[in-house]
Amino acid sequence: MQLSEIDFGAARPIEGYGADFFRIGGEAHAAPLLAYPGHLSGWGGYDDADRLLALEGRVDVLLIGTGPQIAHIPPDLRQRLEQAGLGVEIMDSPAACRTYNVLLSEQRRVAVALLPVG
Repeated sequence: MQLSEIDFGAARPIEGYGADFFRIGGEAHAAPLLAYPGHLSGWGGYDDADRLLALEGRVDVLLIGTGPQIAHIPPDLRQRLEQAGLGVEIMDSPAACRTYNVLLSEQRRVAVALLPVG
């Protein structure tokens, strides 16, 4: 079997996580976290809708990691994101990390907003 190395281009995949951090580019970053190619910052959680709405036109899909287990996001937040034209996918944070990396490897326009896993 031939294995090929994944090329993420300038984007940085999520390499790991712990109870209150996500490791990206060899460094631990405090959760909650917002990441997309060329950008990495803290995120204020569900009350910080403006940062997510600012992604309009920059990404095609927004993954929201709800922590250690999948959970519903506030309905008004989901409605605002969808009205802005953002494709929203909700999953637990570990699954959101894995999905983000796969979509990055496909050179997709993706962002991930992550709540802590612990």
